[in-house]
Amino acid sequence: MNPLLLAYGFLTLAIVSEVAGSSFLQRSAQFTKLGPTLIMAVFYLASFFFLSQALRTLPLGIAYAIWGGLGIVLTAIVSVVIFRQALDAAALLGIALIVSGVVVMNVFSRSAAH
Repeated sequence: MNPLLLAYGFLTLAIVSEVAGSSFLQRSAQFTKLGPTLIMAVFYLASFFFLSQALRTLPLGIAYAIWGGLGIVLTAIVSVVIFRQALDAAALLGIALIVSGVVVMNVFSRSAAH
């Protein structure tokens, strides 16, 4: 299998795990509910494991920018859809700027592994 494709697969798993962990962090009620707290910990550990696997091929700065940027976007979507939290125009603009930065890094940077 192509190492770059595998790295992006691991990065995808890292992002999904981080978003799930953040969702269970919300459900843990500041660590007062044991079940959601344990599930959160498992997802965060999985996220860092998958991120570490992606870093075998991808540069740290690029991988972390994608992981953080897409994690923010997906977590914001989860907060709106699942937790019914509202995002105002400033929050949406900020998220758009983060996504724009990740796109610029991946399209124009020579640091990105292509």
